[in-house]
Amino acid sequence: MKESKTPNPVLRFPDFNEDWELVKLNKILTEHKTRNSTGEFNEVFSVAKEKGVINQIEHLGRSYASDDISNYKVVFPNDVVYTKSPTAGFPFGIIKQNMLNRAGVVSVLYAVFKPKNKELGHLLDIYFSSQLNTYNYLVPIVHRGAKNTMNISNSAFLDGYKIGIPSNIIEQKKIVTFLTFIDNQIIQLTEKKGLLEQYKKGVIQKIFKKELCFKDKNGNPFSEWKTYILKEILQRYSNPVKVESDKLYSQIGIRSHGKGIFHKEPVSGKSLGNKRVFWIEENKLILNIVFAWERAITKTTVKEIGMIASHRFPMYEPVKDLLNLDFILYFFLTPRGKSFLELASPGGAGRNKTLGQTAFENLKISIPSLKEQNKISSFFTGIR
Repeated sequence: MKESKTPNPVLRFPDFNEDWELVKLNKILTEHKTRNSTGEFNEVFSVAKEKGVINQIEHLGRSYASDDISNYKVVFPNDVVYTKSPTAGFPFGIIKQNMLNRAGVVSVLYAVFKPKNKELGHLLDIYFSSQLNTYNYLVPIVHRGAKNTMNISNSAFLDGYKIGIPSNIIEQKKIVTFLTFIDNQIIQLTEKKGLLEQYKKGVIQKIFKKELCFKDKNGNPFSEWKTYILKEILQRYSNPVKVESDKLYSQIGIRSHGKGIFHKEPVSGKSLGNKRVFWIEENKLILNIVFAWERAITKTTVKEIGMIASHRFPMYEPVKDLLNLDFILYFFLTPRGKSFLELASPGGAGRNKTLGQTAFENLKISIPSLKEQNKISSFFTGIR
């Protein structure tokens, strides 16, 4: 909590009424400069925004440490580490507690501190997990050096503005216990989600290889799959925008690898110039022709109504009684579907592979009956 006259939080456990304290970090953290001079520790740690202190090879895939790590700083369990290295959302570095039950070493560029107790270290980890809290704390103590380098000394880090903390150790422990429980629940759900996604990928591939077939309500197989030219089942949709220079327009973009749509900041009609743009409607297949080969393909939702896209984002709607939109999207997100998108996206080296819309529309694809498509789509929707 940023320095103030009333550090008590709005949300609090009912058992406690003692005022929180406003303290500088130098009252609850002590820098230690223990080096690995004896070579006792051989595990090199990285410090990650989401995962905190973590084995470097586990995090990065390989070690980036020097052959000789005797000069590296030792990080003991519960120590607090300040990286000073910029990362997304944290331009002046991140601050994490070592929650592993073992010691390791980190680069000499990192600052390592021992907390007054492990609970306070955990509370600081939580506090500084906020981009805003971290930025507001570090900005006032940044020293601009030669060549515009941005530096924060370890002493300045400890002498920043005061932060509100519980004065009662029992309250500290209760907060940490509660938040640790929530973190563990999140980890379990994340792992479950990952397993479901792997299962879903495997099932999708089997379905489109026809190794796994659904049956109708009577237990009978559906009719045989039929082959169509894509434009016979998926038709182009286009609703041009008559741009007005004094109005604001919100554009969309599409992430690669099936990651969906993102919304851009509004721009004026004047700034669009002569750019051809089109209204987005919900429940349309939409792709980015520049990165279609990288599975920049998705479907629009009600959230995109009233937004616009350039001619690089063609939209298609399924032919009624022939195609389920979710089914065709699932297909294009499979390895086989990706190969179709690559086939329609000839190009040179690198990432310059623009999708040819005529080639895309003339792809030949086999699909099951609409009833089976609906059943397949409902199945996948249920395990999202």
